[in-house]
Amino acid sequence: MDIQNKKLTIQEVAKATGLTPHTLRYYERIGLIHPINREENTRRCYTMDDVGWIEFLLKLRATGMSIKDMQRYAELQRQGDETLPERVEMLKSLRDKVESHIEEMNEHLKLIHYKIDYYSKVVEERELVKV
Repeated sequence: MDIQNKKLTIQEVAKATGLTPHTLRYYERIGLIHPINREENTRRCYTMDDVGWIEFLLKLRATGMSIKDMQRYAELQRQGDETLPERVEMLKSLRDKVESHIEEMNEHLKLIHYKIDYYSKVVEERELVKV
């Protein structure tokens, strides 16, 4: 079976993405995910492309993009290639925010390293005095 054409249940997608079925239905309801095709029994039928899109959304969310901005991005994506310039600008803006956050976190990390080194020396000196 061609894995790209495989139809997945909501439970399979939940397991693959780490989201709950409730969250997947919510994402569909608010427009983050396009309306999912349904089988005759009304069960949702996801594709591997859907899983890829959901994983992309999770990355956007993990980098701090708001749900509102994610909805806007999803809306633009569904409109097609004519929205590529706006999507590129959204991603560039997100990239800049993420890079700034990484720089800030690296500064925090430097302080933590300094404190570890300083306290380790103090502990070593106290151990030497005890001997």
